[in-house]
Amino acid sequence: MITETKAGQTKTGETKTGETKTGETMSGETKAWNGIKAGRPFAGVRILDFTQVLAGPYASYQLALLGAEVIKIERRGGEDMRRTPLSREWADRNMASAFIAVNGNKRSLTLDLQKPAAREVVRKLAAKADVVMENFRAGVMDRLGLGYGALSAINPRLIYCAISGFGQTGPASSEAGYDGKIQAMSGIMAITGHPEMGPTRAGFAVCDVLSGATGAFAISSALFQRTHTGKGQLIDVSMLEASLAFLATQVADYTVAGHHQPQAGNQAISRKATANLFRAKDSFLLLAVNDEKQYRALMTGIGRADVLDDPRFGDWFLRKENEAALRTIIEQALAAADSKIWERRLNDTGAPCASIWKVEEIIDHPQIADRNAMQTVDSPWGRLRLVGSGFQMAHGGGRLDTLAPGVGADTDAVLAEIGYDAAAIAALRAEAVI
Repeated sequence: MITETKAGQTKTGETKTGETKTGETMSGETKAWNGIKAGRPFAGVRILDFTQVLAGPYASYQLALLGAEVIKIERRGGEDMRRTPLSREWADRNMASAFIAVNGNKRSLTLDLQKPAAREVVRKLAAKADVVMENFRAGVMDRLGLGYGALSAINPRLIYCAISGFGQTGPASSEAGYDGKIQAMSGIMAITGHPEMGPTRAGFAVCDVLSGATGAFAISSALFQRTHTGKGQLIDVSMLEASLAFLATQVADYTVAGHHQPQAGNQAISRKATANLFRAKDSFLLLAVNDEKQYRALMTGIGRADVLDDPRFGDWFLRKENEAALRTIIEQALAAADSKIWERRLNDTGAPCASIWKVEEIIDHPQIADRNAMQTVDSPWGRLRLVGSGFQMAHGGGRLDTLAPGVGADTDAVLAEIGYDAAAIAALRAEAVI
């Protein structure tokens, strides 16, 4: 695990397997859990994860893939994401597909945080944790006595990451944040869609996952910084700010050059006439032809080398002025074959392009298969295929080891690790604390 030092000092090294940061021997359950994560970047890091739905769980999932022990703390009965309406069969199992997608490699502990005994459990866990994560509205955890101030008093090394729609301060801090709302506010929808049809949201919860990725990066940064300072800290992730950060070039187009970003349909941000969506025989082809060499490869590849001498298309400015005529020429040629045939042919000639792949197709793409980007995990209902981390490492990379946990599947084990015996656990269950 990450070795801590006094402020101003630097030290490298790893904690011995089977020991905690303080040198105390870990329980058998914790040893077994950390044993399968050994060698990964965050092995030995313990995270208390109060997050639910997508942004927060996506963040903690990235860290869990990379070896962190993530204890998912849910209300009794489990969080709402377990029962999304896509499939009644999986919802009835409390294991909706969207929940499974971002909760692998985690443990589940159920607690009713309205009860003092549950809050005492949290305080005991926080005393030995590295990270606490939550995505409630600003102030909710403070009112429960479980905010950063209260928990950092118990554990000054604690890194506390709060993910919310608008951050912990400011006039909108008390507002609920939802992906669609943030897409609308951040500028994403204003530049997405076709002028004649109006704005449209992305086809997935882009602001949720961008915020989750931001949260995971922030926690990673804080863990590294703690190796130098020995100090924990509060991380305040705003979905609105995280989404805006990913619009860095569009923001600069306005703040630097005064450019008002239009809705440009499927056209690339380069605004090149040949970087757009074109119709082929069966479907569509996305061309990403952005330089002169690629343009010549495109026209030659579609059998229209004669167009290279057409004065209407002599340079990129003229091609833009005569974009409609150029589009007609390209689409007439593409109509001769299906999009995937053109995809192979044009990429081979040096004209970048892609047909429109469906999710059910891309997961079986030879490139995805060759790099083992899809991972499999055992479940009571057979082996499931899921997406892991989006990058490869020479050693210690992300790996999916265990299926998302059932509701409260690890409650007894986690409580036993912090000193609760069987009778105490039974009493907590009888009082509906767990």
